[in-house]
Amino acid sequence: MIPGSCLIIALLLRLTWGLEFVVDPTNLTVSLGLNAQMRCQLKGFSEFPAIHWLKDGKELQDADFTSMVLGEDLFLSAVRLVKVQQIHMGWYWCMASVKGIHVNSKKAFLAVEGLPYITVQPQDLFVFKDTPFNLSCAAIGRPKPTEILWKMEGDLVEGARKESPSVLTVNGIKKLSTFTCEAHNSKGVAVSRTASVNIKVSPAKPTKLRINSQAANNVSISWTVTFDGFSKLQACTAQVLDPNKVNTTSNTNISFEDTFPVPPFRRTIVGLSPFTLCRVRLSCSNEVGRSEFTEWIHFRTSEAAPSAPPRNVSYFYNGSSLVIWWYDVAAWEVHGILLGYIVEWNRQEGKKVEITVDVGTQAVLHPFDPSEKHSFRVCALTAGGRGPWSAPVLLLAQERGPEKPKRRTSWAPVIIGILCAALTLISVLLVVYHIWRKEMQFGEAFAPISDGVGQMVQYRAGRVYNRRGAERIEATFDTLGISNALKQKLEDIFIHERHLELGRTLGRGEFGSVKEAYLKMEDGSSQRLAVKMLKTEINASGDIEEFLREAACMKEFDHPNVIKVIGVSLQSRAHRRLPVPMVLLPFMKHGDLRTYLVLSRLGDQPVDIPVQTLLNFMIDIVKGMEYLSSKNFVHRDLATRNCMLDQDMRVCVADFGLSRKLYSGDYYRQGSTSKLPVKWIALESLADNVYTVHSDVWSFGVTMWEIAARGQTPYPGVENAEIYDYLIRGHRLKQPPDCNDELYKLMYKCWHTDPKLRPTFESLRASLESLSLGLFPVTETQQPLYMNLQEGEGASASDQGRSMACWEVDGQSLDNMGASAISDTADYRYVMAPLGLMEDRREETPANNLVDPLHDGQLEDEVIINL
Repeated sequence: MIPGSCLIIALLLRLTWGLEFVVDPTNLTVSLGLNAQMRCQLKGFSEFPAIHWLKDGKELQDADFTSMVLGEDLFLSAVRLVKVQQIHMGWYWCMASVKGIHVNSKKAFLAVEGLPYITVQPQDLFVFKDTPFNLSCAAIGRPKPTEILWKMEGDLVEGARKESPSVLTVNGIKKLSTFTCEAHNSKGVAVSRTASVNIKVSPAKPTKLRINSQAANNVSISWTVTFDGFSKLQACTAQVLDPNKVNTTSNTNISFEDTFPVPPFRRTIVGLSPFTLCRVRLSCSNEVGRSEFTEWIHFRTSEAAPSAPPRNVSYFYNGSSLVIWWYDVAAWEVHGILLGYIVEWNRQEGKKVEITVDVGTQAVLHPFDPSEKHSFRVCALTAGGRGPWSAPVLLLAQERGPEKPKRRTSWAPVIIGILCAALTLISVLLVVYHIWRKEMQFGEAFAPISDGVGQMVQYRAGRVYNRRGAERIEATFDTLGISNALKQKLEDIFIHERHLELGRTLGRGEFGSVKEAYLKMEDGSSQRLAVKMLKTEINASGDIEEFLREAACMKEFDHPNVIKVIGVSLQSRAHRRLPVPMVLLPFMKHGDLRTYLVLSRLGDQPVDIPVQTLLNFMIDIVKGMEYLSSKNFVHRDLATRNCMLDQDMRVCVADFGLSRKLYSGDYYRQGSTSKLPVKWIALESLADNVYTVHSDVWSFGVTMWEIAARGQTPYPGVENAEIYDYLIRGHRLKQPPDCNDELYKLMYKCWHTDPKLRPTFESLRASLESLSLGLFPVTETQQPLYMNLQEGEGASASDQGRSMACWEVDGQSLDNMGASAISDTADYRYVMAPLGLMEDRREETPANNLVDPLHDGQLEDEVIINL
């Protein structure tokens, strides 16, 4: 009998008898970027089998597969690879599966010819000065051979040209250097990433050394390390100066040193003297050396219990009481402020009494019976606790004869009587005072007559009550308490609040809000404005003066790409001394640039903004910043969220510091300082809190990246607290998808470590305008279209008819064209023509026109590389 498992195997083999591939995949060579197709045919099975395609032993997933029946037992399977790249190179074959049995076709090799594909990128290194190191680079590709060339600081390294893979040996460097490798074959050149090689140095001096807590014998400190010298910190050393602890083995005045490994960047230093003014400073070290010491930090340890008991405790008996006395504890043994002494008195019957002596060095034990056995001891007391007890003093019982009782005068009834009389007098005075306050709460009703005889009614009101509500005090600059110089700057643009009519809230933040408003003009018309105002809960004069100082600065600006202040106003408040300051700005119909970009990418119907339009945004911003830099003004907070779009889609630079109180999502608080937009701030500003025109250039580079990335947040995946370490290691923002190489190089120059080597705003404007001239001008279908959305219920039918008429382009409804609304921040939405119309217009372009370098203009199979 055949076993069950053998029977199953026999049945499966019978099913696959005659199953074979009659057509196998064939070897194929394809140019980079073209499509490739392979096929196989299977014969010998009546049911449709499962046919899979494998590459290098793994099943293909991302490809187009086609399977069909050619006959009763003949089946076809094909795979199509779109835009072949170097990663598609490998062995391919078909595998048919029937009831768990697999049949494989012959293997075919797909070779991809084109630019080399770099498989090993040069990595960032941290090396010692003048010490040799190696960099590796490797690439694959067809046609062969693939040769590797190395460049250092953009200059070709002589003698380093060799076939892939390549290892570059550098004898040593003296400063930060950058390296790239280029892979060459007959089809072109591929360039690797830029590797930064930094010189290991001693770490920077620790910062923000602070005292977290202190006790009697220890102190807890913490600090921040800003720069580790491109080498992991190994240890930190704390030097302590304790006047009570002298290091006899050292010639310095340092009491002792405490060296410990890091992190964490905190330490508890023990062994200190209590209630002593001490000092501490800190230095950290890596494998190169030690940093400078911080400045001395002074602190005082807390009080401790005394370390010694009172001295020479003695006593004498005066016939009725026992008087004990002692010497004070030595000053160096008190360890704090002496609060007094405690006497513990033990009697024969087991009673224990504690007597606290606040002043002096003696106590009286009363009543004292010499016939009983007594003992007592004394200790000193501070805020840190009780000190040790003195040695107990024992008094033995003494026999005595009967004594004649003495008549003693009792003072208890006298003391009780005096206390009762005092309490009665105080009660009477309180009742009289309460009655007088009740009669006088509305004013003084009587006054003496001039001759001193009699009284006359002369009522003077103490309070004023108004049933109509709280009285509003007229708001002026004099009620703010600001400087006279600031008053003079703002007087000519001051607008009284009665000329303003506040409307809906447009934005709200942590410290203020932006509202819509209408300014009443002299001719009876009204002008639409945006009013930026502080929150009513803010009552500090300093915040109000800082708010108005920004407005005074903006008042002097006059440029089409810089927002200008229309005026300032004050909103009075009932029962409040300080009014609410308001800055009047032009109303920007289309909101901020960041919202525009984000909604174009993530709205209900995303659209593609033309590259020419994005470049125009950048040119508008750089023109505004060029004007501000010519006025020696440093913006410090340049970002797309602080750039506004007017009714002509022109960008205006705005929010010169005021925006920090309205936008908080992109800001990060460092320690106890104010919130900072760290992802837009230059490296030197993060390190030293120094802002210049060069730091504004860095922020403009990040703003260009935002525009090119359609409103994405910079450094995705990097936390705000990690930005400084990320930048100091040489990392920068990556090139956004579909971003032109020349444009990325331009923004990359803005992030140079040396501020003086960054381009100026004037050169940036010239470069952007030159890049813009090389593109196609924006066609009519690419221009933003405006759709007027009437607000409120009062829009007339004629208004609605006019709006509907604006929704047609070239005689075709926008709904039929597939237009998309990408922003509705105000009463206008921006509608972009769909990509289909752009494709149609591109087909109509004459053949001799230039190809848009920012779009796919490749029409031939060959890949053209411009070296």
